Amino acid sequence: MSDTLTLSAPDGESFNAHVARPVGEARGGLVVIHEIWGLTAHIVEVADRFAGEGYVVIAPDILSHGGVEPSMGAELFALMNSGDEAARTAAQPRMREALAGARAPEYATWAVGALEAAVDWLDEQPGVDGRIGVVGYCFGGTYAFLLACADDRVRAAVPFYGTAPDAARIQSIQAPILALYGGKDAALMDALPTVREHMTASGVDFTPVVYEHAAHAFFNDTGTRYDPDAAADAWQRATAFLALHL
Repeated sequence: MSDTLTLSAPDGESFNAHVARPVGEARGGLVVIHEIWGLTAHIVEVADRFAGEGYVVIAPDILSHGGVEPSMGAELFALMNSGDEAARTAAQPRMREALAGARAPEYATWAVGALEAAVDWLDEQPGVDGRIGVVGYCFGGTYAFLLACADDRVRAAVPFYGTAPDAARIQSIQAPILALYGGKDAALMDALPTVREHMTASGVDFTPVVYEHAAHAFFNDTGTRYDPDAAADAWQRATAFLALHL
């Protein structure tokens, strides 16, 4: 069962979220955070899949606040995944302009506050009983890390190809983390040794998994970088990790 919910961020601004509920008794709650394309149909489907695993799931739209509503995100995604190189090149300036708001320094503060409001909502749902996790993809993977830094109610975090926070923020993480990467994602691969060092120094239970032949966004089965083998294995690892810790 799924529906749409409207919540309020700490500044009073309202934002929408997709909610999916399991059939039968819940085994915990999940915040699912979308990619840089926003709350597209793909992320809604992922949220529903996690509900099928027994979780109460909330997938908030935190990108509309940054100026990219789901319809625009879906359009930009289609352009940037086009087989026409000229179309991809032409779309790049529009992409940069559309995402300018989400890259402003104050945006992250708002977004983390909105995600904590989603945790507030989950914490009140029957069957959750404090068993709350977060899963995020790309942009959402970065915010899965940040939510784990900000909210100690998060008991497990699964960032897919997200950028880890700095060493000072990592010190506040209490939840175990399963981080999933594509080996061809050069920037994240270059950063991973330092991330490991910071996680170890802070005593974080950090498990990185690298799919050597996969690229960034390998889990998105609507995009050109989809890797079915890596995606299937990542799904099994993610669901097992969440079952263990929630």
